[in-house]
Amino acid sequence: MRVTSKGQVTIPRDLRELAGIAPNSEVLFLMEGGKLTIVPKDGRQEQEDRVRLERFLETLQRLEGTGDQEVDANQLMEMTRDR
Repeated sequence: MRVTSKGQVTIPRDLRELAGIAPNSEVLFLMEGGKLTIVPKDGRQEQEDRVRLERFLETLQRLEGTGDQEVDANQLMEMTRDR
């Protein structure tokens, strides 16, 4: 896809339909992890939720394998109970 000298691009029809972007509707341009995303203006909450979910999943990936595998569920409950 080519960007015109005015900074314009044409969003293919199938992608517009998938994203819920109707003719004459407003869109938001967002930077997310170094990527530019385009969402319908009324879909901002969905976009914010997706960004939050992605951050959560990244955190889980960083934590994977960092726990003590020797501690079972009962020991963990005893360690955390009544704190």
